[in-house]
Amino acid sequence: MTIKVGDKIPNVDVMLGTADGPQKTNTSDLLGKGKVALFSVPGAFTPTCSARHLPGFVDKFDDLKGKGVDRIVCMAVNDAFVMKAWGQAQNALGKVEMMADGNGEFSRALGLSFDGKGFGMGERSQRFAAILQDGVVKQLFIEAPGAFEVSSADYMLSKL
Repeated sequence: MTIKVGDKIPNVDVMLGTADGPQKTNTSDLLGKGKVALFSVPGAFTPTCSARHLPGFVDKFDDLKGKGVDRIVCMAVNDAFVMKAWGQAQNALGKVEMMADGNGEFSRALGLSFDGKGFGMGERSQRFAAILQDGVVKQLFIEAPGAFEVSSADYMLSKL
């Protein structure tokens, strides 16, 4: 079952790719306090994710903070080392927290995973964005397969 507006975020152990290396946390601690802008990409270093999705949130960091967002979190089914390297390559560290859902457990718990085996990617997370308040989904924007519209930083800003 896919998560929906009004649902509480499931509590799953995840890793953060930080400047100091991998850091274990859980989604309740990471996403459960304050207003959080969460967005998910199918994979770090992939074309749309690297050219448009993550850079949009880095570029709009101040605008999102100005709209009351306490934390911006990027999620992908990659390991914490890859998420850290991607965050460094995109100048995201310090602005966007790079959450590694390495085994896809959080994506599955949200009901937002997909089978990317046809692309050699295994199980991945769908592209989506959500506005969370104290761990509850207030707004949810799930992309159609292959699309990049409703999960962008600009779209999120228009809804805050």
